[in-house]
Amino acid sequence: MSEKAVNTTVSEKLDRYSLAELVAGDIAPGSFVNLGIGQPTLVSNYLKPEQSVTLHTENGMLGMGPEAQGDEIDGDLINAGKIPVTELPGASYFHHADSFAIMRGGHLDVCVLGAFQVSATGDLANWHTGAPDAIPAVGGAMDLATGAKDVYVMMSLFTREGVSKLVAECSYPLTGVGCVTRVYTNEAVFLLKEDGVHVRETYGISFEELAAKVDVPLIAPSAGAA
Repeated sequence: MSEKAVNTTVSEKLDRYSLAELVAGDIAPGSFVNLGIGQPTLVSNYLKPEQSVTLHTENGMLGMGPEAQGDEIDGDLINAGKIPVTELPGASYFHHADSFAIMRGGHLDVCVLGAFQVSATGDLANWHTGAPDAIPAVGGAMDLATGAKDVYVMMSLFTREGVSKLVAECSYPLTGVGCVTRVYTNEAVFLLKEDGVHVRETYGISFEELAAKVDVPLIAPSAGAA
């Protein structure tokens, strides 16, 4: 997939809706995509018809549309996060096992997941923090992380304590190893490549400020990036 030209203009941080719109715009036309629970579900609201993106949900549906509103809501038509959704023309339904066969069989072009941590080498931790009172919930994330051709992560860059979630090495239990290709955050978009972590663009922060706050070596945006 080609990458957008870099935008190094410092503006405001992205809110979750602007971030979802950004991710939606980066999904290649004709892709088969799974959106994880939480922030990623918002991406469905910003996909354009001309993109011809087919959304998969692990509870057994292809052809999911945007979130349902008002009279559109059908209690029996929900995504994996139990949020009411709409169906697009040609939508299909199938057994849970068939849904996981799609995930595990390499049939998804992109999955978009949330995360507690992502390492510089693309390791993903998004199911358990190790806290004594936390409820582990890996669900189908491990299948998506290893089965999708590209794994995009949507998350806030810093914890409430100001600690970066983009780390040199994950301290939380892993969901997948070396699987994440892009990280979308409210302050920057990161491309995880073999030669390191590239910053595609920043929001509300300069590259220099970002590099000082993230304890991972960062490669600055380049006007020649493709």
